[in-house]
Amino acid sequence: MDLVVLADDEGNSVCVKVLGRHPDWSAGLAAEIVVQTPFVSGRIDLVLSASKLEAWADALARLDAGEDIAWMAMGRGPSISIQLTGERDCPEVVVEDVTGSMVTVRVPVVPPEDWIASHRQRLHDLTTNWNPIPSA
Repeated sequence: MDLVVLADDEGNSVCVKVLGRHPDWSAGLAAEIVVQTPFVSGRIDLVLSASKLEAWADALARLDAGEDIAWMAMGRGPSISIQLTGERDCPEVVVEDVTGSMVTVRVPVVPPEDWIASHRQRLHDLTTNWNPIPSA
């Protein structure tokens, strides 16, 4: 299932795809961040925990209030930041993998108007389908 889908008509997208329960950690979900643009594309593995999903809910509330966010920035592994007004006067998604590949990708996207509500629904659907995710 897709937890995050930030995409536009120009072919730019950043998605977080949930693949299922993590095979080595019962408290986590296996996932991946997928970046696709006409210029660059890539993917990186990710483990989602209950605390990361709670942090995503908080991030959505802050985005709805007009604030930029950094999700998973304090953990090990990749992080996603969303700047509502980026360098090109549209939202930008920044995916960073400081601890692994040391690569940062900045993707401008113009999501649909209801994107925050849509992401809240995606999060609700995920937590409903995958509960209980043990806290860790």
